[in-house]
This record gives sequence, C-alpha cells and structure tokens, in this order.
Amino acid sequence: IGETLAHDLQKHDIPVEHIVPDLSDQPSFEDVRGLVLLIIEYYRNGKFDELYVCYNHHINAISSEFRAEKMLPLSDLDTDETKQRAVEYAFEPTKEDILEVLLPQYAESLIYGAIIDAKASEHASRMTAMKSATDNAQDLIKRLSLEQNRIRQGAITQELTEIVSDVSALE
Repeated sequence: IGETLAHDLQKHDIPVEHIVPDLSDQPSFEDVRGLVLLIIEYYRNGKFDELYVCYNHHINAISSEFRAEKMLPLSDLDTDETKQRAVEYAFEPTKEDILEVLLPQYAESLIYGAIIDAKASEHASRMTAMKSATDNAQDLIKRLSLEQNRIRQGAITQELTEIVSDVSALE
C-alpha cells in the first residue's frame, strides 16, 4: 500500500506490514511480482489468514466503484463441478506439487489484475479531473476576456467623451 493510506490505517490502530511507496503508473508484472511473492510468503508463514485487496474498480472514464476482493485463501474454485464428474486422473507430478506451483501463479495474476484495474481507475479519474479543470479554465478565460473588453471599451468611450468635450470647449 502507499504511504498515505498506511498513515491513515495506522491512525486507526490497523497494523501495516509493508508499504509500496513508488509503484509505477504503468506497472509491469515483474514490478508487482516481488510484492506478490512477499504477500504469498507472509500468507504461508501465517502472518495473516486471509488477504483482501481493496481498490477502485474501473467501470468507465467517469466512474469507478470500490471493491474489496478476497484473494487468499483461494475460495472461488468450484469444487461442486469437480465432484459431479467421477473420472479419476493420474497426475505426474502429484496434484499437490502442481497446485504448489499453480496456486501462487494464480494468486499473482489476481493481485496483478487488481493493481492494473486500480491504476486504470486512477488514470481515468485524473483524466476526468484534468478535463474538468481545462473546461473551467477556458470558461474563466472567456469571462475575464469579456470583462477586460468591457473595461477597455469603457475607457475608450471615456476618452472619446473627454476629447469631444475638450473640442466643444475650444469652439
């Protein structure tokens, strides 16, 4: 998590184990992999029982929604479907060995996907905010230009009035 969020959590006595201060705006899988491996190691060592990733899910350019998704332990594996089939498969290496490799990779992809989704939402929010700021600045420029033109026209009218009255006084 970032430093600001970590500070906010610590104010509420929520312990923070790890801070990621400088995550790129376009993180690659390799950028995130070290973090994910650390998270999986913490999970395996019992530092926590469950991992929830909280992030803003990108819906479209102007909206996103907050999500908190359970990443570990993996619970969305459909065991009912596998129980319905009575076919027995022989695995080599064993099922446990295969899962030992595949489940961390699956968790890596879930967490990386959540990070990418959050970054997309962040970029969309920034884009919307910048468009709004640009539109507001253009409106302000139009209003100030109109006001400046009115003041200038008033000054010109004043000068013309003074010139006409000076000429009238000389005649």
